[in-house]
Amino acid sequence: MSLNSFGRMFRVTTWGESHGPAIGCVIDGCPPGLALTEADIQAALDLRKPGTSKFVTQRREPDQVKILSGVFEDDRTGGPRTTGTPISLMIENVDQRSKDYSDIRDKYRPGHADFTYDAKYGFRDYRGGGRSSARETAPRVAAGAVAQKVLASLYPDAEIKACLVQIGPHEIDRMRFDWNEITNNPFWCPDALAAKEWENALETARKAGSSLGAVIEVVASGFPAGLGAPIYGKLDADIASAMMSINAVKAVEIGAGMKAAALTGEENADEIRIKDGKPHFLSNKAGGILGGISSGQDIVTRFAVKPTSSILNPRKTITRQGEETDIVTKGRHDPCVGIRAVPVGVAMMACVLADHALLHRGQCG
Repeated sequence: MSLNSFGRMFRVTTWGESHGPAIGCVIDGCPPGLALTEADIQAALDLRKPGTSKFVTQRREPDQVKILSGVFEDDRTGGPRTTGTPISLMIENVDQRSKDYSDIRDKYRPGHADFTYDAKYGFRDYRGGGRSSARETAPRVAAGAVAQKVLASLYPDAEIKACLVQIGPHEIDRMRFDWNEITNNPFWCPDALAAKEWENALETARKAGSSLGAVIEVVASGFPAGLGAPIYGKLDADIASAMMSINAVKAVEIGAGMKAAALTGEENADEIRIKDGKPHFLSNKAGGILGGISSGQDIVTRFAVKPTSSILNPRKTITRQGEETDIVTKGRHDPCVGIRAVPVGVAMMACVLADHALLHRGQCG
């Protein structure tokens, strides 16, 4: 299997399987001299790890990260600092239950990558999906924490935040949007009333052995104009690719996204004035990116996550031998995988912006 890396200047390669002994990543291109400890990375991983509420998988993984290379400490450094060499990170898997999957080793789970992996490689790891498992996103979050260090060194006032804006058919009310609310509920929801509605909807789906999808919004604020490049190095294209690479994501949009098609030219154009001697946009339908280059506004993307495919209700499928059968997926699964995708979205945005920030510095100084 090739193509396990993304990024150009800040390049991340992930490795490992859901039910293997460990998962991890190697980061190339991180500048030297950045303060970096395992605790810095662990803080991000703790936001994604399973078992944090009844609305996510009950698999108990501490997701304890180990830095294996790329960091050095002595009396002159004032603490562990990056050396500029590849940073290798490892997270051990400690709570696998491979026996949960023994009944489906020859059956393809509808909605999963079982059939397509087998069609491509003639072989698949049926224990949790192997590389197709959302477990692979843990190393991405670890890499994102390192990317955040790079960004903080270049843009100290910049910030990347994310939230859930929809679960199933239930959307938030934008008039009640409050970033301070996302830590007050288990859904990263910026609308307190919507969070209560989601709790009822997810509890109903969970008890019924079913699942729901979600929409995540990621906002990057405080980044300068000029990141990205026209044509084949567009910032929005790389953001879309990064978000689309996350397990279970089926759609990505930037700014107004699909709704832009329903607007007139006058409505969609982000008009510009001068405020405090600087360009000031009167709206942000473009999501902070014009012609593939950041405008200095908030960079806004949303991505849709499908309902978890592993559900307790019987589904029609076939076996590897071509026989028709039914399947019930046992094990510990998220009734809404989108909940734990929120910190993954932050990580992928950080990795893309770190990559483009270093590319911009290399070309424009």
